[in-house]
Amino acid sequence: MPELPTFLLFLSAALAVALTPGPGMFYIVARTLAGGREEGLASSVGLGLGGLVHVVAGAVGMSALVMASAQAFVVLKIAGAFYLIWLGVKTWREARTASPTEPTTTGSRRAFRDGIVVEALNPKTAAFFLAFIPQFVDPTGHVAAQFVALGLISVALNTSVDIVVTVWAARARHGLVKRPGLVTRLRQASGAVMCGLGGALLLARRAN
Repeated sequence: MPELPTFLLFLSAALAVALTPGPGMFYIVARTLAGGREEGLASSVGLGLGGLVHVVAGAVGMSALVMASAQAFVVLKIAGAFYLIWLGVKTWREARTASPTEPTTTGSRRAFRDGIVVEALNPKTAAFFLAFIPQFVDPTGHVAAQFVALGLISVALNTSVDIVVTVWAARARHGLVKRPGLVTRLRQASGAVMCGLGGALLLARRAN
């Protein structure tokens, strides 16, 4: 592990990153507003496990290979983007047919699997870990073990914040159930957010 001052700096930076609103946080809010707290929590844990995929891949060098290969980056990016867009379209369509006072639930298991796939197919997550974590790794120690340990901490912080955001979004949704028209529009907005995130991922460029 890095020395204590470096480790404390890492914790501060990782917490700041976790607290900064980003695509993952917006995705969690969208899933919670559309499907309720259970789906939001399942999505949060799924995103965390999807992030662990990149941590392990980065430790063994697979993420570096993906980021170095333009073709691999594009394939991963397109797959992740279209999966998000498909989820967004599905959420939008269900918002118009479901009961306004009940969650348009697809089930916690499905939300959990979706979270894993969305994050595992996001090449920007791989780029983040490869750019962020090595700054705090002690090159004289076991680099792969340090990468995994710091990656686990970063994912844990991100997931913890996502869970807090889920609880907040679920409370906000609960207070709106008496306004069915607004709930339907929120579900449609959630679908639009997912489509927008997919479009943003589709436009992502590989770091040189």
